[in-house]
Amino acid sequence: MITGVGGRLRRTAGAAVGRRARLRWVHLVLGGALLMPYWMLSVVLFGALNPNQSPARQLLLYLLSLLTSLPMAAVTALVPMVRGLEGAAARALCSVARPEELATGPARSWAARWRTALWYVLHVLFGGVVAGMTLAGTPFAVVLVLGFSGTEEFVRTWERHFPGWLVTGPALGLGVLLLIVSTNAVCGALLARWAPALLGPTPEERLAAAERRATVLAQRNRLARELHDSVGHALSAVGIQASAAARVLRSNPDFAAEALAAIEETARAAVAELDAVLGLLREEDPEASGPAGPTLAGLDDLLRQLGRAGVAVDAELAPGLAGLPEAVSREAYRIVQEGLTNVLRHAGPAPAGLRVGLAGGRRAWAAALDFLAELDD
Repeated sequence: MITGVGGRLRRTAGAAVGRRARLRWVHLVLGGALLMPYWMLSVVLFGALNPNQSPARQLLLYLLSLLTSLPMAAVTALVPMVRGLEGAAARALCSVARPEELATGPARSWAARWRTALWYVLHVLFGGVVAGMTLAGTPFAVVLVLGFSGTEEFVRTWERHFPGWLVTGPALGLGVLLLIVSTNAVCGALLARWAPALLGPTPEERLAAAERRATVLAQRNRLARELHDSVGHALSAVGIQASAAARVLRSNPDFAAEALAAIEETARAAVAELDAVLGLLREEDPEASGPAGPTLAGLDDLLRQLGRAGVAVDAELAPGLAGLPEAVSREAYRIVQEGLTNVLRHAGPAPAGLRVGLAGGRRAWAAALDFLAELDD
């Protein structure tokens, strides 16, 4: 039990005066420094610096100046760039649980601007309180704690105005220091808790980020599919042709030479497609560079490669395939390539039939589903 209490005390002391508390104090003092121009302008406007006023009235004007300086701070925080600056300061000094969620750039919507304005007001308000207590309360507390070591005249003066000061002064000074530390801890913890909600992404920004991630994922999947289709087909064809050439190398050298030539042609085509896909990967925007891979216009080359591998394809191609959109033609080519590659991979050198037709509306979807069902079978 004693160990548990000691651990809690150490954690409490660390939260109050540890590195995190010191960083949050710097963040709050920065907020107090940001508050000063607005507050001084309000002080001048209200005439709070007039020495002829009573202390009570002057104090009231100071408090009123503080309240009127907050709307001015909120208006200036509507500038889009403030969000990025406040987000950077909060990430570095506020010790937020998930700093990666805080803003890194300017506010791009009014919702983000209003949230930034609210955060900025809280920052300068809490910062003004902590900075004021630090600047005014710390010297006062030090005097109370260490004042007994002053001159005899100083001690008599304080004892005359504050009887029993030599006994209660140090305790009161320690209480003031504890109040300053506690206020810093509470204000810093509140700002750290509210930072993700006020400086984090808005629902619109989260949606836009999700769309960007989905776009990037779709691009990666498309490029991975291109690599699988092109390189997978080429390796299957090369493997079959190399096996056939090895079997007849002595008995039929002409066929072996033809197979080796087909291997060379297939490898060159695969390298060309691989270069095209890798070129897209190097682009900042792969979609801007256009689609990769061959289209139905390259079916003749595909059928010729398969013929050399021993797959005789009886092809029936409908007229008008050249007029298809490039994206549709490219995807259709990949479907045909995958189907014929599966024939080569699983059936070896065997005859195959291919029929590519054109249909519109529901007929096109039904034909595509029928084709995929046949591939599964």
